[in-house]
Amino acid sequence: MGKSSIPLLGFMLLCCLAFVTEAKYLKYKDPKQPLGARIRDLMSRMTLAEKIGQMVQIERSVATADVMKKYYIGSVLSGGGSVPAEKASAETWVKMVNYLQKGSLSTRLGIPMIYGIDAVHGHNNVYNATIFPHNVGLGVTRQRNGPKSSYMSIRDPQLIKKIGDATALEVRATGIPYAFAPCIAVCRDPRWGRCYESYSEDHKIVQAMTEIIPGLQGDLPANSKMGVPFVAGKKKVAACAKHYVGDGGTTKGINENNTVIDYHGLLSIHMPAYYNSISKGVATVMISYSSWNGKKMHANHELVTGFLKNKLKFRGFVISDWQGIDRITSPPHANYSYSVQAGVSAGIDMIMVPYNFTDFIDDLTYQVKKNIIPMSRIDDAVQRILRVKFVMGLFEDPLADLSLANQLGSQEHRELAREAVRKSLVLLKNGESADKPLLPLPKKAKMVLVAGSHADNLGNQCGGWTITWQGLGGNNLTTGTTVLNAVKNTVDLTTKVVYNENPDAKFLKSNKFSYAIVVVGEPPYAETFGDSLNLTISEPGPSTISNVCGAVKCVVVVVSGRPVVIQPYLAQIDAIMAAWLPGTEGQGVADVLFGDYGFTGKLARTWFKTVDQLPMNVGDAHYDPLFPFGFGLTTKPTKGN
Repeated sequence: MGKSSIPLLGFMLLCCLAFVTEAKYLKYKDPKQPLGARIRDLMSRMTLAEKIGQMVQIERSVATADVMKKYYIGSVLSGGGSVPAEKASAETWVKMVNYLQKGSLSTRLGIPMIYGIDAVHGHNNVYNATIFPHNVGLGVTRQRNGPKSSYMSIRDPQLIKKIGDATALEVRATGIPYAFAPCIAVCRDPRWGRCYESYSEDHKIVQAMTEIIPGLQGDLPANSKMGVPFVAGKKKVAACAKHYVGDGGTTKGINENNTVIDYHGLLSIHMPAYYNSISKGVATVMISYSSWNGKKMHANHELVTGFLKNKLKFRGFVISDWQGIDRITSPPHANYSYSVQAGVSAGIDMIMVPYNFTDFIDDLTYQVKKNIIPMSRIDDAVQRILRVKFVMGLFEDPLADLSLANQLGSQEHRELAREAVRKSLVLLKNGESADKPLLPLPKKAKMVLVAGSHADNLGNQCGGWTITWQGLGGNNLTTGTTVLNAVKNTVDLTTKVVYNENPDAKFLKSNKFSYAIVVVGEPPYAETFGDSLNLTISEPGPSTISNVCGAVKCVVVVVSGRPVVIQPYLAQIDAIMAAWLPGTEGQGVADVLFGDYGFTGKLARTWFKTVDQLPMNVGDAHYDPLFPFGFGLTTKPTKGN
């Protein structure tokens, strides 16, 4: 090599180094760049296959690192009860999420996936997590010293915000950054199997309870633009307002059915909580299976694109429900290519497939290439999905660690759940008259009977969406405190507690009980499996009430996802309270029964006399309730009890 070639070689090396440096710098990977610039830069580099991949959410059971890489999958979810292992630890969850994430990061552009899960009353799929009361109970809560001028002003949105914060920490403890919550349905008919997922029949209470969103996501910065999603880092999760819109108003409360209401009614009853959610920076909105006046919401361009995106200025992404586009046709999946076209054209950005994802990818790819669905619709969807991922910090911190593992089921969160239980109890009857109350019960008594199918049953106490989709009976599903154990923990050491699930007359006569606590209600259920036209307490609950309350002074604790038929039993019951679905911290029930705390809850739902009256909501012309909306007797704590 001659002397003249040495400078030339140096120059070439410098050029190569400059090229490598330039190649390494990718604007979309630079957190200092403006959000819009990062989105545009990444979009400009993406192929059609990479864009469509971002729009796909698949179930954990069909996801592998290779699948994530090959199809550029944008999101994975755990359906109800879909877990990496039975009683899986936080570490097992984190390992699974990171394994899938590494598949996504190994793609050409390294776009991280987002993992989602139903955390609807705490991190409810996960063993040992804190299970909070379901929303039907949380709508009842009141601030202890709130102003008395309006039933709205004394609800307790700050408690709900704290529950959101605790739930976010427990979800993040397992490496998951996205929760399909809150459900902001306005349940107008308790025959609906999802009524317990609704805070109230009154939209104003549901609006107040959207304060769970800043709990889950973090408080929106002061200078935020309307509708732009916000998630405040690694201790928070992306939230999901659901199910858009009118899911709580279906005919006869039949799940996924038709909501028949005029435009004004839809906007004034079912839409208001979406205004609040969007103004609080909610990251995602899930579409409802239900129809509005015969039109499937998953195919409703006017309401999804026209109203939610254009009028309300929502800038996060819209997600389908589980196989939601399949159900555009009846029967489901009857004309899948039409369903893909209708759902995506309506404005759905991310499709919860969850299994047959290659069919969806193939159909959507074909339709874009044939100009059936315009490229602009795909770009809108992908921009929205990327916006949420950038805002969350997923590009900077895609992998989870175990730094929050100690948050799962922490004592602090369990104490918060116990407080929520106390505040969600509604006292419906207390003795023959106000001057002869039964409650609070004395802790010191000779012998106390605890009876009923729900007294020593953690699964019944938690309800559906707990460990599995439909929930489980019994005490082996997770860790917590049953009402029976709470009573034992609370009474005086000299008080004998006798448990008999369904005592007969002979047993009751042969023992001299000071009083009885009867805990009855509904079995666990979710969605359509909970639809009910009779709303009865499950057997042998009615006979237990009759046997026990006919022989002993009794308080009945009703554990249910909604008001149920109790009018026939009221006369023989001394005291009765609605405990709704309190979750794992049954100690909160005993706290109030025995007077350590007073009853403060007020009904957020009308309690009917008979199911023939339904639907019946406050303000209706035929309003004739057993207990009206806003009703709830109060008691004061008993000092030195």
